Amino acid sequence: MSLAFRLSCFTSPPNLTHQRISVRPKTPSHFPPPKLTTLPTIRAVKENSEHFAVSPAKPRWENILSTAASLYPFYVTAGGVVACLKPSAFSWFVERSPASYTLSLGLIMLSMGLTLEYKDLLGLFRQRLLSILFGCVAQYTIMPVFATLVAKIFGLPPSLSVGLILLGCCPGGTASNVVTLIAQGDVPLSIAMTVCTTLGAVALTPLLTKILAGTYVPVDAAKLSISTMQVVVAPILLGSYMQSAFPALVKIVIPFAPLSAVLAASLLACSVFSENVVRLKASMVAVTLPADLSLMARAQTMLSGEVGVVILSVLLVHIAGFFVGYISAAVCGFREAQRRAISIEVGMQNSSLGVVLATSHFTSPMVALPAALSAVIMNIMGSSLAFFWRYVDPSDSKETPTVEVK
Repeated sequence: MSLAFRLSCFTSPPNLTHQRISVRPKTPSHFPPPKLTTLPTIRAVKENSEHFAVSPAKPRWENILSTAASLYPFYVTAGGVVACLKPSAFSWFVERSPASYTLSLGLIMLSMGLTLEYKDLLGLFRQRLLSILFGCVAQYTIMPVFATLVAKIFGLPPSLSVGLILLGCCPGGTASNVVTLIAQGDVPLSIAMTVCTTLGAVALTPLLTKILAGTYVPVDAAKLSISTMQVVVAPILLGSYMQSAFPALVKIVIPFAPLSAVLAASLLACSVFSENVVRLKASMVAVTLPADLSLMARAQTMLSGEVGVVILSVLLVHIAGFFVGYISAAVCGFREAQRRAISIEVGMQNSSLGVVLATSHFTSPMVALPAALSAVIMNIMGSSLAFFWRYVDPSDSKETPTVEVK
């Protein structure tokens, strides 16, 4: 394969023409890379294209917003700690539920709709239809099956079993796109899978939940489907419409959209978690702990109760998603970057949707607990995996390209 970049300068020395640089895999040459103070953004026009569009670097304030949005795991973890220590910090949001939960998820989905370029997305479908379909099938088979198995193996109460299965039947989360970027995975594939599984959630999430969780409690698939359409599809379509109807306004808003979605998702997850903290503490310890008990002994006692089983259940479901997603993609012959994207997409769920559906359609507040815990657990797991992969070359070829000037 040969990649050609045509470089032109703002001012060219006399009697010099533009040079054409060809990149060919050869024996690696040892020379220091050039130091650049500003890196342009290079976007591939087509997957196998030899031409690249070079866009100017973003303003500094946009880079700051992007960096702030990438700290989603930190926000959720910090919020979870605050919810444990002082649950009342989120009472203003909890008291207005489920309307506050629904509106926050609508904001998240609206942000996705504003940032989606459907022309690029359709082009991506034409180029990578097989990998996108594989990822969607993996999303709606691996997680629901393992969530059901874990709930039965651990003998969870009906409310927690339904919550775990509902979490497994949710689509991929938007945080997976950021994690895939950190992991040097196939980001366009990750975005396409997130969009497809999110749109498919209107039918698949209620249907799978009814089939798998209907043995525990009655599940109204039709109402679940309507709610999913209202809080997922409608905001995405609204964002798409705003792109075409108010392009100037959308251009101003778009840099703030990812951070707004991240903060809304963090607030939603931590609020639901804080709502269950008091109930969890009561189930963790049946008797009063001695005052002189060490911190480690207190932690062991707390985790030996029901909360420990719930945390372990959520942890195992996400481990299965990451691991089986990667292995299945490897067995089917996908490239390393695609394996990482599929693994992360399958392992990371839209826990916000799980929280909203649980609080809106089930009487027990414990149904929302697995999704609330998942927001913290899966982000810590996904980020850890991404930082490990960040230092592992995703290239399938062992040859290193060199640059020759003709």
